Amino acid sequence: MADYIEGKRPIIEALLSDTPVKSVFLADNLRRDEAVAEIQRAAVKRGVPVRFMPRARLETMSASGAHFGAVAEVEPYHYVNIAQIERRAEEFAVEHEGRALIVMLDHITDAGNLGAIIRSAEAVGASGVVIPQKRAAGVTSVTYKTSAGAVAHLPVAQVANLTQALKRFKDEGFWCVAATEHAEQLVWGCDLRGKIVIVMGSEGEGVSRLVRESCDFTVALPQLGKVSSLNVAQAATALFYEWLRQNTPAAQGTAAGGQSPIEEASAEGAPTEGAVL
Repeated sequence: MADYIEGKRPIIEALLSDTPVKSVFLADNLRRDEAVAEIQRAAVKRGVPVRFMPRARLETMSASGAHFGAVAEVEPYHYVNIAQIERRAEEFAVEHEGRALIVMLDHITDAGNLGAIIRSAEAVGASGVVIPQKRAAGVTSVTYKTSAGAVAHLPVAQVANLTQALKRFKDEGFWCVAATEHAEQLVWGCDLRGKIVIVMGSEGEGVSRLVRESCDFTVALPQLGKVSSLNVAQAATALFYEWLRQNTPAAQGTAAGGQSPIEEASAEGAPTEGAVL
């Protein structure tokens, strides 16, 4: 069965990356705007054929129904191994004063949420995303769409055991933090400077007990409103940007009073009443 990417921007990002695009299909009544021109230029440069066809034909290829007149056929998504993400993180740390971010998702089941999280992770400079091999959403056309093409630039690894992956990251000098309603502290009191793995849980169950206990500490986001929780992709975005804020030169030395993560985790945390993921 063929894999497809839908939408002009995701297709552009795929063509500009190493994504193995086989063909691009455009609706024959599609308005020739700059995005369409960019698709055609990038396709020519990559040697990818572009075909125009009736919009109704594109509907038969579309999984989301939101292709906006542009669909690309691609090879099945190529997952990387975890070592590649580690190498990418180490290279990033060398260039960015010892900071790096890896994202782990504990059985996220919605491909749209996966794509939205990948989009935010790529935006803050994360080195990769780790997901389970089973009982979790994988990279699909919906993921390409909701990531706005970011999945073409950020590697994703599938692993058989998340807790073993966490141990491996800790052995490489990463601090592992789980976002959970069972948090010891609010994220504002947590030191996220340096090499960090942020773990986000599933839409219904959150971070599983074993994964949570394999992390160095846990955090939650504060809440002042009446809504009981945030969507996992929204929460992930907030946490990623807090990591970025703390690892921006202007913020160095101000996060969490300069304490190390393990010192913060062992100290009495801020009250978490009303805290959400």
